[in-house]
Amino acid sequence: MIRGVRHYSLAVRRPDGGIYCATEPVSTRFSGRVRRIPFLRGALILAETLWLGMKSLQRSAILAAEEPGAGNGAQPQVSGWTMGLTMAIALALGIGIFLVLPLLAVRLIDPFLASSVVSNLIEGVIRLVILVAYVAGISAMKDIRRVYAYHGAEHMAVHTYEAGQALTVDNVRRHPTPHPRCGTAFLLTVAVVSVLVFALLGRPDLEWRILSRIVLIPVVAAASYEIIRFAGAHRRAWFGQALAAPGLLLQLITTRQPDEAQIEVAIAAMTAALAADGQAADETAPLPSQ
Repeated sequence: MIRGVRHYSLAVRRPDGGIYCATEPVSTRFSGRVRRIPFLRGALILAETLWLGMKSLQRSAILAAEEPGAGNGAQPQVSGWTMGLTMAIALALGIGIFLVLPLLAVRLIDPFLASSVVSNLIEGVIRLVILVAYVAGISAMKDIRRVYAYHGAEHMAVHTYEAGQALTVDNVRRHPTPHPRCGTAFLLTVAVVSVLVFALLGRPDLEWRILSRIVLIPVVAAASYEIIRFAGAHRRAWFGQALAAPGLLLQLITTRQPDEAQIEVAIAAMTAALAADGQAADETAPLPSQ
């Protein structure tokens, strides 16, 4: 899946070997003036990333499971109810695993900690460990390894476009799989920034600690996005490279070297996104993201 300036594209390898490719305009819920306002846009982009990711995964699963030759040309539809339920379950699991679980863990040692700042810092470290362990653990699954390879192919295609090179398999192969404008880097930055923000919140009762984490997610996301933008704008400077380094390192887990067939799918998605935005593949104005 590639998000362009005004459209996003989805390319999927069908069971019969063909490539399904479709584009859609980006919803107005995730665009407009708000997207240009610093700190307000971060939470909006996090919501868009989750929404488009879920929607694309569900559509690709439908296409991958269909019988060879069936439904060619038909765009799979995911109902609003299905998307809403999926998002609700995903958010509930995310809150439980990455917010509530670290708080329950640190609560066991709270009686031995004199400082609320230390307590909250330990909670944040536990959250980071859970995040890294999660993305590394699921990589043991065959299907996830394949998803990670497609993830790498997306990044390599974006690198190729940014370098002004033709979108060919040989050109794409020359580029690395990590990319600074990745959702993985965004999530890791959110986790790191949350450590610093939550460290200042004291040590209220458990239910208030949980509520404070949930309420402040948009604030943390806003600050995190601005950090990523700043790092991207100064990627050649040492401080920009230092800010981007943790996200790039995590992508050594969440991306894998793709094969030729996977690169072809990434090229199809990139080409479709550029075409939908009215750009040729050799133009260099506004960059798409994955």
